[in-house]
Amino acid sequence: MNIKNRLFLGDCLEILGRLPDKCVDLVFADPPYNLQLENELFRPNETRVNGVEDQWDKFPNLEEYYNFTKSWLAECKRILKDSGTIWVIGTYHNIFSVGKAMQDLGFWILNDIVWIKSNPMPNFRGVRFTNAHETLIWAKKDKEQKQYTFNYQAMKMLNDGKQMRSDWVIPLCTGSERIKLNGEKAHPTQKPEALLRRVLLSSTKVGDLILDPFFGTGTTGAVAKKLHRNWVGIEKEQLYVDIALERINSIEVSEQDLSLFSTPSKRDRPRVPFSALVEQDLLEIGEPLYSQDKTYSAVVCADGTIQAGGRRGSIHKIGAWLQGKKTCNGWDFWYCRREGKLVPIDRLRTQYLKEYCGLETEII
Repeated sequence: MNIKNRLFLGDCLEILGRLPDKCVDLVFADPPYNLQLENELFRPNETRVNGVEDQWDKFPNLEEYYNFTKSWLAECKRILKDSGTIWVIGTYHNIFSVGKAMQDLGFWILNDIVWIKSNPMPNFRGVRFTNAHETLIWAKKDKEQKQYTFNYQAMKMLNDGKQMRSDWVIPLCTGSERIKLNGEKAHPTQKPEALLRRVLLSSTKVGDLILDPFFGTGTTGAVAKKLHRNWVGIEKEQLYVDIALERINSIEVSEQDLSLFSTPSKRDRPRVPFSALVEQDLLEIGEPLYSQDKTYSAVVCADGTIQAGGRRGSIHKIGAWLQGKKTCNGWDFWYCRREGKLVPIDRLRTQYLKEYCGLETEII
């Protein structure tokens, strides 16, 4: 059954049941929030607020909503590869039911991400705080799952070289990105492409297959196509199917170097032993190494060990011993002197990779 880059019209539970086991790399789900307004809501200028009033968001009670949630999550778990992960987004109306259902099914939560809306809708009645965020749960299939995709380096680069945090400030979907029909929003909860871009860049690879069981107007498919990922969607409303297909088909993807759509990880580099730097005279025997603050020092030995304080061992073990720690990443800890300045020995490793392994792209 070929499901790549296909959109299925119909009930998500019925169609999920037809998809093969372990066939997708990622699930991104934006399910109904069950957040019906009890009364009409008006802005201070007396214009009516168009909330989510569609039939697909109506459930008789919380128990029925929970049972529905657990059912589609169970199918997603079956369909997800053993190396895959799942994202589910929601608000306070539903995210706690979603979280309970996920844990009841054995999913193991990796993070809860807070999407902070830089331009939220105000609370017009002034009776409680403005709802300025939504929550995304990111989880793997179970606690024992060892392998899953997390593009740490890509997220770090997106965050100006700093580790990406779990609070993401991203505007609501507005302006030309917002799809409208006759001047009105085509879908009440269309998500911004920037949000999906971050999700997909963080947890998928080029060519991966992403399932969205509540496809809506096709944001997941649109972003997947732009990032050279594959997608499969399910949507029960014919109007949204038509909009999504037109949107995705209008995206032109040129033939480009696919390496531009992924960020190499330092962990993916060929392994370079410290001794290789000595063998290639990138470090001299007897050359001193220093900690960044010069508190600690050691000298390089011919066999690729270093010596300090009467002890000899690897760059990692000597670094840990000097600090009284159990572990130490010697590549980050030790510095050498070049042209009068201290530079990390990891820079010499990068030089080695370029000169002797043909690695052209440097991560800095």
